[in-house]
Amino acid sequence: LTSVWKMVKIGLQFKASLDGVTNLRPDTEEFRWYLKLRCANCGEVTEKWNYVDCLEKQPLKGGRGTASLVSKCKMCARENSLDVLEDSIVPYNIEDSESFKTVVVFDCRGTEPVDFDPRSGFIADGDGSTTTFSNIDLGSKEWTEYDERANNPVSIFEVEHKFIKL
Repeated sequence: LTSVWKMVKIGLQFKASLDGVTNLRPDTEEFRWYLKLRCANCGEVTEKWNYVDCLEKQPLKGGRGTASLVSKCKMCARENSLDVLEDSIVPYNIEDSESFKTVVVFDCRGTEPVDFDPRSGFIADGDGSTTTFSNIDLGSKEWTEYDERANNPVSIFEVEHKFIKL
C-alpha cells in the first residue's frame, strides 16, 4: 500500500543585522540551499547536508513530475521530495534588518527542513551606493567588507534562521 504525502509548504525565515548593505539574495539560480531534512514518516534526520537549487530536477517515482530533491529515507526507505519554489525567493533588505523574513519557500512531500547552512553564493548591494558585493560567504554567520564608493565599512552579522509552515 503506497501512501501519498500531502504537500506542505515550509518557509525559510532569515534574520540578520545589515550595516551598509541591502538587497541580500542568492547570486544565481544555481545557488545551493544547504539543508538537513527530517523524514515525516519516521522522524529520522539526515546526518549530511543536502543541497537543492532551482535548476536541478529529479524525476519522482511513478512519473508524477519532478522535484529539486528526491531522496529515500535511510531508516524507513520512504521516498521523499522537496522542491524550491523559485518565484518565492525574495531579497533581505536593510529595512528587514533584525527581523525574521521568509526568503524562500520549499514544497515538501514526506520531508521537512530542520536546519540551514547559508555558506557562500550570496550577493548584496551597498546601501546608498552603486557597489555590488558578490560571493558573500555567510558560513561563519557574519561577513565584513569595505564599500570604497561610499567610503564605509559594511557588514552582515547575527545571522539566524527558522522554518515556518505556511
